[in-house]
Amino acid sequence: MNYEIVELNEMTVAGISARTNNNSPEMHAVIGGLWNDFYGKGIYEAIPDKVSGKAIEIYTDYDNDENADYTVMVACETENKAALPEGMHRRVIPAGRYAKFVVRGNMVTACMEFWQELWSMDLPRSFVCDFEEYQNSDRDNCEIHMYIGLK
Repeated sequence: MNYEIVELNEMTVAGISARTNNNSPEMHAVIGGLWNDFYGKGIYEAIPDKVSGKAIEIYTDYDNDENADYTVMVACETENKAALPEGMHRRVIPAGRYAKFVVRGNMVTACMEFWQELWSMDLPRSFVCDFEEYQNSDRDNCEIHMYIGLK
């Protein structure tokens, strides 16, 4: 897979999150449930001070074991000014070096294929924060920018 190394500034996001594990039979339901709640329960619309409005899925609080628990968050970048509605919280995506991949295709299958291939790559990952930034909302022809934190 092709990628470029980019330096990103710190970014504040707001949204909803849950804990899961790649080996959990509930993983897809947990992540899918976050997305369903994000759009289906008005969370996206309720996030104040959105910077771009692009949806972001963030993976944090894990280590270099693909079998470890981690936190997944569905969010939008915000200006970090207004109070958040109940049930939402903020998180900071740290500044730093990231490997940026561009994935195109079906929103679900393209992501799954990307992550399966990523685990076999020899990248100097930091395992602090990885995230996906959805450039559009076309489920069948989505463009997703995948940012993988580097040491």
